[in-house]
Amino acid sequence: MKEDYYELLGVNKNATDDEIKSAFRKLAKQYHPDLHTGDKEEAEAKFKKINEAYEVLSDKEKRAKYDQFGHAAFDPTAGAGGYGSYSGAGFGDFSDIFDTMFGGFGGFNRQQTRNGPVRGNDLKYNLTITFEEAAFGTKKEILVPREENCSSCGGTGAKPGSTPTNCSACGGTGQVRVQQNTVFGSFSTVRTCEACNGTGKIISDPCPTCKGRGRINKSNRISINIPAGINNGQTLTMRGEGEDGLRGGPRGDLYIGITVKPHKLFTRKGYDLYLDINIPMTIAALGGEIQVATLKGSVRYNVPQGTQPGTTFRLKEQGVPRLNSSGRGDLLVRVNVQIPKRLNDEQRELVEKLAESLGDKDSDAPKPMKRTIIDRMKDKFN
Repeated sequence: MKEDYYELLGVNKNATDDEIKSAFRKLAKQYHPDLHTGDKEEAEAKFKKINEAYEVLSDKEKRAKYDQFGHAAFDPTAGAGGYGSYSGAGFGDFSDIFDTMFGGFGGFNRQQTRNGPVRGNDLKYNLTITFEEAAFGTKKEILVPREENCSSCGGTGAKPGSTPTNCSACGGTGQVRVQQNTVFGSFSTVRTCEACNGTGKIISDPCPTCKGRGRINKSNRISINIPAGINNGQTLTMRGEGEDGLRGGPRGDLYIGITVKPHKLFTRKGYDLYLDINIPMTIAALGGEIQVATLKGSVRYNVPQGTQPGTTFRLKEQGVPRLNSSGRGDLLVRVNVQIPKRLNDEQRELVEKLAESLGDKDSDAPKPMKRTIIDRMKDKFN
């Protein structure tokens, strides 16, 4: 379980922005690895937690979401609604916030992080399919907009035939070091180079296709195999179908959220299907063969005589195929006995004869239920 953000900063839930900022400054100085005299790894882990808490509580929108949903508000697996980036809460590393608040500390050379390979963003796409498509499986083709490396320049941003040059301001490191005096003393500050925006490269002749970005927005058609038995709310994962990585980093993944349209006849629970049907009073009383709808078409079923309203029959293997397995669920059919609302003279005479034969007309008033031996014993004790 992740620790509560308010407890991490040592403030209550009604703390003001200034109180949160003050608490963070105090803890950040205490646990920053360059200033901590104890275990560096433990201090770095603690600092990252404090940084993450401050990133949320210092932002009004993020804080409101956290107060309502807790840590689940920033869980990437809970994302929903349309296409978009799927890369989590987006917290920076432990020196990002110090670059902003204190100007950073000496010894934090982030050239490898800034200029190394970066994995591409994951993407989320919502797909709606029919009830039958979910049951039997299908193939779909979707159009996914994503950011890719420019094919003209190979992602460098430089015009084909030219190459970026090392930034003279930072020597190709993407960072510059300056001396800064703060309330905590004098510190050597490492900051992102403004001349190259931290890339360490200068593009003098930009690529005309991507305007020097090295990236382009492109819509791609992707074929998807929907497996038989998939259910509403489940997610398919397509590895490597997300956005291109930076500087040779791997592609992200594509997550496809499945929404299944309801059926006009069937209700699904797990792999079983449920169906309500009406049968005539005569078939309920005498028994007989009826036609029952299934996902694959109608089948015959023999209703036993004396079937009561609300009786449920189970038709084996007439449900939904089991996902990534063999076998199917069942079809459960609940019957509703239809009583005629109007009878002609001949029909009424026949029903009256049936009622007389069954003893239903011996008295105008309903007969009391027979008393059991338990009822008679209770009378004696009372």
